[in-house]
Amino acid sequence: MILYPDFYFNNVKEIEMEFLNDHRIRGLLVDVDNTLIDTDRNMLEGAKEWCDNLKQNGVKVCIISNTNKIKKVQKVAMELDIPYIAFAKKPAKKAFHKAMEMLKLVPNQMAIVGDQVTTDIWGGNRVGMLTILTKPLDKKDILITKVKRPFEKIIINRYMKYMEREQAEIEREQAEMDKGG
Repeated sequence: MILYPDFYFNNVKEIEMEFLNDHRIRGLLVDVDNTLIDTDRNMLEGAKEWCDNLKQNGVKVCIISNTNKIKKVQKVAMELDIPYIAFAKKPAKKAFHKAMEMLKLVPNQMAIVGDQVTTDIWGGNRVGMLTILTKPLDKKDILITKVKRPFEKIIINRYMKYMEREQAEIEREQAEMDKGG
């Protein structure tokens, strides 16, 4: 489903090089609000080290944010020493294509990481990128996001049930193979 992420993590720091290598990811697009910084603009502890590690291992990182607060995005981008796209209008495809051009990568080499199903995940799925949903860093949201969160909660709950069924099916098939072989 276009609103389901490929993966779901607690925060960006759980996305490790082994995971990115396993999925052949060479570029990571990362949302800002409630993904890298909380609503008080405090960066997630350890985010700089996480980003530095990715870059040292050859992963290109770029911020992609819908915010119109350019100085906020610039500050985070400068702290992390990465490029950024503000006013992205996710889930529209245009900013995703711009990021691909900036990083000189194609969709199957990239992943989008963010805390919102209706912007980050939907947009990434529309362009064929790996999509990674993270839990929001903060319970506070701007008004438009507050309105969307109940809808997103329903989607996430359905996604979690879907993943449980998938895992149960894999375990059932494995048990059958073990029994027969």
